[in-house]
Amino acid sequence: MNEIISKLEKLIEHNDGILRLKPAWVARDFLPPGRRLGLPEEMYDLGERGGICERWVGSTTPADNRIKVPNEGLCCLDLEDGQEITLKAAVEIAPALIMGADYAKAHTGLGRLPKIFDYAYRLPYHLHQMAKDARKVGRNSKEEAYYFPEEVPLGPEPETYFGVHPYISIEKRYELLLPPMQEWKDDSILLHSRAYRLKAGDGFHVPAGILHAPGSALTIELQEDSDVFAMMQAKVGGDIIIDKELLFKDVSEKERKKLAEKAILGMIDWELNGDPYFYENRHTPPILIDSDQQSGSEQSWIFYNTHKFSGKKLIIRPGGKHVSVEKGVYNILAWRGQGTYGNVEIEGLNFEKDELLICHQRAIYPIEVVNTGDRDLIIYKFFGPDINPDVPMLTKYPKSPNACNIL
Repeated sequence: MNEIISKLEKLIEHNDGILRLKPAWVARDFLPPGRRLGLPEEMYDLGERGGICERWVGSTTPADNRIKVPNEGLCCLDLEDGQEITLKAAVEIAPALIMGADYAKAHTGLGRLPKIFDYAYRLPYHLHQMAKDARKVGRNSKEEAYYFPEEVPLGPEPETYFGVHPYISIEKRYELLLPPMQEWKDDSILLHSRAYRLKAGDGFHVPAGILHAPGSALTIELQEDSDVFAMMQAKVGGDIIIDKELLFKDVSEKERKKLAEKAILGMIDWELNGDPYFYENRHTPPILIDSDQQSGSEQSWIFYNTHKFSGKKLIIRPGGKHVSVEKGVYNILAWRGQGTYGNVEIEGLNFEKDELLICHQRAIYPIEVVNTGDRDLIIYKFFGPDINPDVPMLTKYPKSPNACNIL
């Protein structure tokens, strides 16, 4: 252990606090991949494991799939002599080096999971357990947020279903969701929800306990460090039947035996799901950060409205540069273009050069980011809980006492 810590210290010092990470490809077996992640065609299909549908970025969270693969979902970095270590292990053995001493005292890890998800069809209607329910199976809750990048096809089903019709919540008609889950034969559960058209350059914030069926747009996602869910829709993609075991994946055996499908109803945040102003209170378009505008570059919030994580999008024009100063540890994904981040080369879609971790002690001092290419350099920044106390919060749209009458 001391030898590994010593190597990690040398690596951080030698690279001036900027560490290159390897991508983590994650298979899913409930839907086919959208094939927009930039991989060679032959790499998407993995037989019994399904297909590569997600890339996890700067991840310290293991994937929780039916077929277990060692370290699936975990990002890695190279130490000297070709030795590899997961980022999860690095954070555990040297938390102060990576996260800063004060942050490491208050947080057990990086506490967030960025990812790209890429499915051929709309995902099944599902929820991610709130803390009270995730704890019952020894897991974390999963709040999340989405951003839909430009210049990528939205796919055949570019609408996301969110929540339930307000009357279901107001009148406590929760049992309406039971028959589709019990019969498990079709997609009729979507009749109780509303669909929202997706567009590139836009996003949503989705707390745990909210019902949703994400559309087919390739999506940059930022979430709590968890892989919990309950799939509630039996049929997707026209004729694909989801394994019903995914409905109970993160339901305790005790509750499953006692309540069966009714156990899911107790995991739903009915007030948030039935919000008549769901769109106004969850829609998160980019917010330009005035204080971060520099000649030849601009930076915007794209993940906000929560203190559990946050994220930014940095655009640097050809020949331009940006001096970056942040409040703590973060990681980046170079999405498009090429340049340098400090002294490190970055290039979008080059999986050996597109992902970095910026350790705390380097993040809080100026880093010059330069576009060395002939197109915009686009970079996504991902932060964990409490790094950005100044993250914007949506103004709560008022609830009208006559909401049911005006819909």
